[in-house]
Amino acid sequence: MGLNLDEKKAVVAEVSAEVAKAQAMVVAEYRGLAVGNMTDLRREARKSGVYLRVLKNTLARRAVEGTPFSGLSQHMTGPLVYGISPDPVATAKLMHEFAKSNVKLVIRAGAMPNAVISASEIMALAVLPSRDELLSKLLGTMQAPIAQFVRTLNEVPSRFVRTLAAIRDKKESVPA
Repeated sequence: MGLNLDEKKAVVAEVSAEVAKAQAMVVAEYRGLAVGNMTDLRREARKSGVYLRVLKNTLARRAVEGTPFSGLSQHMTGPLVYGISPDPVATAKLMHEFAKSNVKLVIRAGAMPNAVISASEIMALAVLPSRDELLSKLLGTMQAPIAQFVRTLNEVPSRFVRTLAAIRDKKESVPA
C-alpha cells in the first residue's frame, strides 16, 4: 500500500531535515540483500550515528532538491538505501565495511556538500580515521612535549633519591 500525500510530505520533510545537518550522503543499491542483513546494517547505522533509510527515489530527489547534495539526484535509480550523517567518514565507513561482507550491497555514489563523489572515492574516504581518532592523535601529539618535560623534571629528584639509597645500601653492607 502506497503513502498518501500527507505521509509523503512528512517523509520528505524528515529526510530534508537530516540532509540539512549532513556532511555526507552515500547511496547504495541493496537488490537481493536479505532482510536479516538489512536489519544488521540498520543496527550498525544506529550505533555509528548514521541516518539510514530506504526511500522512493522521487521522494529522495525532492528531499535533496535545492541543497548542496542536489547533484546526487542523477544517481538515484533502482532500489537504494540512503545513508546520511553529520560525520563525513562515518557513512562511508559503515557502507564500505558492510559491503565488504555483503556483496549484494553495491555502493553507487556519494556526496559531500557541493561535490558528488564516486564509489571508489567513498572507499578511499572509508579508510580515513574517524574524527574522534584524529582528535585523539592530535591531543596525544600536543601532550607529548609536556609529558616529556614532566618526566625530565621528575628524573632529577628520582636520581638523587636513588643515589642516596645506593650510598645507604653500601654503608649497611660494610662491616662496622
